[in-house]
Amino acid sequence: MFKKILIANRGEIALRIIRTCKEMGIKTVAVYSKADADSLHVRFADEAVCIGPAASAESYLKIPNIIAAAEITNADAIHPGYGFLAENSNFSKICDENGIKFIGASPEMIDGMGDKANAKETMKKAGVPTIPGSVGLIKDFADCTKLAKEIGYPVMLKATAGGGGKGMRLVWEQENLKDSWNSARQESKAAFGNDGMYMEKFIEDPRHIEIQIIGDYTGKAAHLSERDCSIQRRHQKLAEETPSPFMTNKLRKEMGVAAIKAAEAVKYEGVGTVEFLVDKHRDFYFMEMNTRIQVEHPITEEVVDFDLIREQIKVAAGIEISGKNYMPQLHAIECRINAEDPYNGFRPCPGMISAFHAPGGHGIRIDTHVYANYMIPPYYDSMIAKVITVAQTRQEAISKMERALDEFIIEGIKTTIPFHQELMKNEDFRNGNYTTKFMETFEMK
Repeated sequence: MFKKILIANRGEIALRIIRTCKEMGIKTVAVYSKADADSLHVRFADEAVCIGPAASAESYLKIPNIIAAAEITNADAIHPGYGFLAENSNFSKICDENGIKFIGASPEMIDGMGDKANAKETMKKAGVPTIPGSVGLIKDFADCTKLAKEIGYPVMLKATAGGGGKGMRLVWEQENLKDSWNSARQESKAAFGNDGMYMEKFIEDPRHIEIQIIGDYTGKAAHLSERDCSIQRRHQKLAEETPSPFMTNKLRKEMGVAAIKAAEAVKYEGVGTVEFLVDKHRDFYFMEMNTRIQVEHPITEEVVDFDLIREQIKVAAGIEISGKNYMPQLHAIECRINAEDPYNGFRPCPGMISAFHAPGGHGIRIDTHVYANYMIPPYYDSMIAKVITVAQTRQEAISKMERALDEFIIEGIKTTIPFHQELMKNEDFRNGNYTTKFMETFEMK
């Protein structure tokens, strides 16, 4: 087992990893930018190293600085959390070259699953259902036009190196194809340095359902059931729950089998997710594979009583998994609390928190790194807390979440707490009647 782990991240996920390391008797090293000097992950780690100024490019994305921090503190492993360098194959490779264990996927795995077109072909060969679309990258616009006609409109153009909705264009009819093709390629080139595109049939009104998986060095994999992540805005998730209210036992079994096929086809080692789109007929299609821990991992932990960070560390240390699949015994919901103004287009709202009170009680978990008089910097993601409730039934979990949100006090800045309060009262949500299009018609009162 590792003696000391450096956490190459910040905020609530860094604090989350530190907690598990302490329980496992592993020393921790926090890295931080000058803007994060007062963050809780810095306070609670055994050691802390400043790796640069506020800008991510000069700190949390600066690989030489992070490797140097690991070397001067004698860390034998690095946990990247999520975001930043978590799915950076070059970082994984450099860690290995410096004799430091990267607690995540191998460079080959990250590249293989990060390239969307390549990942889709891999899944097709493994027998995992995929969305009808192009075989590999589209050669040129003539090829694009031909493919769209064969697949049938509407179609979705996607950047092969894309993420966060960049390089994606929905095309309903042929007359809009040319403009969409040009703008998607330009956006992808600017964002990722790669204008490679592929095409898929557009699945109307889908659910976004992912399966949590874990695999070890032997190539064996298991799943920990599903999470419904359909409540999202501009491809950014706002709330998640497990089990999905749309799920049936038959569908859960089929999707679990498909997720294990996907993981074992690539000999996946570590914790990750296989993400699917599920249409109104409950037909499901592979979307992508995330080779890291997910923001929403706590709801899975709560319903199956399983510490995913602990298992991630154990797998990285060469310990085999049990191979057991887990099914949800309870119901859990997660609301992401962002420093944003939901009454003003979810505009970011950094600044000083003047008062802070976290909710408590049975079945309530708060993952956060903020506190009263904490200054939220404007340089990073706006998520400042996650509220997770767990109960015997979905309705009880919703009622518990309503109570928790009413009790959650954050003053001095605007947050998305009011949005989540309205979401919990929304009849469509309460009835489990929602898709990825939910936010297109949702209005704050």
